[in-house]
Amino acid sequence: MFKSRLKKFLKIFFIVLAIVVAILFFYISYVLMSYNRIEDNKVLEVTGKSKESVVRLGKNYTAVTYNIGFGAYTPDFTFFMDGGKSSWAKSKESVISCINGSISLLKDRHVDFALLQEVDFNSTRSYHVNEVKQIIDAFNNMSSTLAISYHSAFLFWPIFQPHGFANSGLLTLSKVNIESSIRRSLPVSESLSKFFDLDRCYSINRILVENSKELVIINVHLSAYGTNKDLQRKQLEKLFFDMKEEYKKGNYVICAGDFNMDFFGNSKEIFNKVVPGDDLTWASPFPNELIPEHFLKLTNYNKGIKVPSCRNSERPYGPDSLTLIVDGFIVSDNINIIYTDIIDNHFAYSDHNPVEIKFNLI
Repeated sequence: MFKSRLKKFLKIFFIVLAIVVAILFFYISYVLMSYNRIEDNKVLEVTGKSKESVVRLGKNYTAVTYNIGFGAYTPDFTFFMDGGKSSWAKSKESVISCINGSISLLKDRHVDFALLQEVDFNSTRSYHVNEVKQIIDAFNNMSSTLAISYHSAFLFWPIFQPHGFANSGLLTLSKVNIESSIRRSLPVSESLSKFFDLDRCYSINRILVENSKELVIINVHLSAYGTNKDLQRKQLEKLFFDMKEEYKKGNYVICAGDFNMDFFGNSKEIFNKVVPGDDLTWASPFPNELIPEHFLKLTNYNKGIKVPSCRNSERPYGPDSLTLIVDGFIVSDNINIIYTDIIDNHFAYSDHNPVEIKFNLI
């Protein structure tokens, strides 16, 4: 009797085990087969038409770079990839509210150029809200381009709140008509982390200047997860090569975005009582030695170094949160910078604060 029951139990156990193994096999195969990188030098569609056709010499313009955090990061939001709890935003209503908050902030700054990162569409984590359309509709007097930087198969992790499908990109908006744009693929990790941090890129957007040169606006988001200093270096080397080539042509170059490095150099020491170790590669100092000749990293903030641009989302935002500067602008020396500062938005709609510059072309 006992042997009969044991035999029956073992049979059921091995059937269940076989089913679990089969499911895991097919799921892993699905994820691996779904992985693909967007080709380099992909031509991007320019959406919308701006009233202005050329940038005027000597005229003052405002540009803002802002990682909007896919509309999820209310001050109390924590993200599982940073050691927090959530992989989705609180709700669809919360996503829409955060995006509307970011839109209002940009409108209040009267931006001429906006370089946005982590703008979602058709993503599980942001309840399939089309943030791209929401923003473009709000700025219908600006032309825009979208470079996809994150597209994934359904990721069944964490188990109780799977990250799911993700589609996200770099959205660039301009009050002066964008003539053309391409997407440049960045080197990425070859480890399993690529499934959470894949297809990093930057977009090169061309805008005519009245002297027949071009204002080249580069929107970038470098790797955060699974990266190392060697990969960071390779990504910057490719980016800087393109920037140098544009300068050689006599063009004006503005590069901005989320660099996922300590942009100031030692901002984590300035803003935090407890300084993280080397395990947070996205908090490592920016390698200033790689910046090409004729280019300037803008850290001369109008109010001094008083406002961080990023918080770590392992815990809700508060006095003990790790904060630093990872966002900013690098510009060519033929651009006159009038003002640079980080907007203190207290991380109301994102885990980032916007960075703003005012400038004119010489």
